[in-house]
Amino acid sequence: MEWQPLDFERPIFELERRLQDLKNHSDKHDVDLDSAIKELETTLRETRRQIYGNLTAWQRVQIARHVQRPFALDYIERCFTNWVELHGDRRFADDRAMPCGVATLGTERCVVITHQKGRNTKENVLRNFGCAHPEGYRKALRLMRLGEKFGMPVISLIDTPGAFPGVGSEERHISEAIAVNLREMMRLGVPIVAAVIGEGGSGGALGIGVADHVLILENAYYSVISPEACSAILWRDRRHAAEAAEALKLTAPDLLKLEVVDEIVPEPAGGAHRDYDSVAANLGKALRRALQQVCQVPITDLLGKRYQKFRQLGVFAGGKSVSASAGS
Repeated sequence: MEWQPLDFERPIFELERRLQDLKNHSDKHDVDLDSAIKELETTLRETRRQIYGNLTAWQRVQIARHVQRPFALDYIERCFTNWVELHGDRRFADDRAMPCGVATLGTERCVVITHQKGRNTKENVLRNFGCAHPEGYRKALRLMRLGEKFGMPVISLIDTPGAFPGVGSEERHISEAIAVNLREMMRLGVPIVAAVIGEGGSGGALGIGVADHVLILENAYYSVISPEACSAILWRDRRHAAEAAEALKLTAPDLLKLEVVDEIVPEPAGGAHRDYDSVAANLGKALRRALQQVCQVPITDLLGKRYQKFRQLGVFAGGKSVSASAGS
C-alpha cells in the first residue's frame, strides 16, 4: 500500500523518496553512493525523531483519522482466531457500521464488538463512515447479553467519529439505544475490555466503551466532541480546530493522566498505518494481558470497581482535576 503522507509528514516523505532514488541510482549504474546514502539516512532518522517526538494534539487527531490506518476488521484478522460475525438486532436491521461476533483471543472465547470504517466511497457508504445507527448498539447489546449467558468476556474495539445523527437514527431513538447500553454494560456479569483504536467520538464511542479496563492506541483520541465542532461552538469558526484539540485533552497521554483510560498501547513510528502487523501484535498482547487480569477478579468485585471507575469521571478535588469525562 502506497503511503499517503499527512501535511506535517511531507518532509519525511520527501527524504524517503530521495533516499530511495539514491539507492536505485546506485544499484542501476553501479555507483558508490554509500556516504551520501548514510548521510541522508541520518537526516531522515533525525527528522522522524523531531516530528514524531513532538506531535501536537491536532496532529494525533489527523493520524487517528488516517484513511490507511488499520480498522477493526484488520485487528480481528491479526489478533483473533475463529471469528464468526453475527448479524441483526432482532428489531430493525443489521448495522454494517458495527460488525459484531464471537472470536478467540489467545485461548479465551469472546464476544467482540466493533466499529468499522471504509477506505473508499463504496466502503464508506456500506459502513456509514463508521457512524452507527440505533440498531448497531442494540445488536451489540444483544451479543453482550449472549456473552453473559454463556460466560464469554466482551472485547470492544472503538473507532467512530460519533453515532449517526440523521433523521432515521433519531426516529429509531439513538439516544435511548446508547443510554440503555451504558446502563446494561455497567451491570453486565462478565469481564469487559475496551480499546480505542482510532477515533473515540462522544456517546457513539462510549456506547460500547463501558469496560473494566480501557486501552487506547498511542495516536488514537477519545473526546466528548470533535475538535471541529468544539471550535465552531467556542470560536464560531471551525478553523480553530487545532486549538480546540489542545484544550480538549483528548490525546492518549492526557487521558491516561486523567484516568479516563488505563493503558496506552504503543504504535510504530509514524502511526499504526505504517506497520499493521507491529501494532496488531502490540494490541493483541495488551488485550490478552488485560483480559487475564480482569478475569481473575470475582464478578461481584468487578462490577463494583466498574461502577466506581465511571462514577469518578469528572470529579475534582483541591482545584485539580482527578479525572475528566471522555464522552458523557
